[in-house]
Amino acid sequence: MIKITNHQLFRLTAAHFAEIIREPSVIFWGVVFPILMAWGLGIAFTQKAGIQAKIAIFKDVYHQNTSENTKAINFLTANSVKKDSTYSVLLKNDKLGDVKLNFIETSASNAYTLLKKGSVSLIIEDKKDGVNYHFDPASTEAKAAYNLATNLFLKGPLFYSSNESEIIPLTLQGTRYVDFLIPGLLAMGIMMACCWGISYTIIDRRSKKLLRRMVATPMKKSNLLFALITARFTMNLVEALLLFVFAWIYFGVKIQGNWLALIVLFIAGNIAFSGISILLSSRTSNTEVGNGIINAVVTPMMVVSGVFFSYHNFPDWTVNLIKYLPLTMIADGFRTIFNEGAGFMDVWQAALVLTLVGTVSFLIGLKIFKWY
Repeated sequence: MIKITNHQLFRLTAAHFAEIIREPSVIFWGVVFPILMAWGLGIAFTQKAGIQAKIAIFKDVYHQNTSENTKAINFLTANSVKKDSTYSVLLKNDKLGDVKLNFIETSASNAYTLLKKGSVSLIIEDKKDGVNYHFDPASTEAKAAYNLATNLFLKGPLFYSSNESEIIPLTLQGTRYVDFLIPGLLAMGIMMACCWGISYTIIDRRSKKLLRRMVATPMKKSNLLFALITARFTMNLVEALLLFVFAWIYFGVKIQGNWLALIVLFIAGNIAFSGISILLSSRTSNTEVGNGIINAVVTPMMVVSGVFFSYHNFPDWTVNLIKYLPLTMIADGFRTIFNEGAGFMDVWQAALVLTLVGTVSFLIGLKIFKWY
């Protein structure tokens, strides 16, 4: 009789861990890519850089075939820099950052073509006695351009730097976009790493008959799954630490809450998505089907769970559903710890629910697991 020692789980875990780190693509997607995403989005939404708004402007039917200028064109001629057919107006403000408005003079048909392509966000029909504005009222970018253009024509180029009221930019810790983004990226990293690192690995091995060969050895079946989970958890911890260190050094992101609460929630999130991953990969041996199953789970949560923007932008009736999704619970918990100074008592319920979800999913997946 072959004796199964206690070293079996350790050796399986070490093998899976070695398998993970020897792939350059794993290092890139797990470590480098999240940092690049944090850097790019953080720079885009937190730096006080100049903003540009592009606006198409055309003369009304009466003035299209004449050399007579209309009201807005006359204003832009006197108050802007013209290059080719573009009038540029620079609105300066030390506190809000500079804004550059580019008015592209064109025909009516081309103006709508530019709008459809996303090259401009606002169209101005210039008339002798005034202007008409054409834009999508549901577009925040278009509404911002509309407000800037109307104030420019009514009050002049200096309105944006007006000192009529004091502007105090909000720079408190936890209120920046990057403070919202980093906890969401950490939560998404757990989900993506578990669902792809565990589920796809199992499905791929099953499709290649490797699981069948491993089952034929004197191996405890559950040890294989626990080894996959342990190796993946270790990599998740390393990836999360590297992302946080980068955000701390580059953006000054800090954890204002309790570290123990963060660790507990991190472990609970890994348990939840590890269990879900085992369940997702419990039956299929077709990698294409597996891709579809994994994407069907991770993509909706990545979109609606508030990783990159608040899920409160969705209709109210969906919010009560979205906030109970595993990814949402992890992201919301991380944000309360990072930005609101939350402690263990503030996140224990979410941690408990996530642990139960992962445990139940794992037990169901193990029960129906197809080894070959």
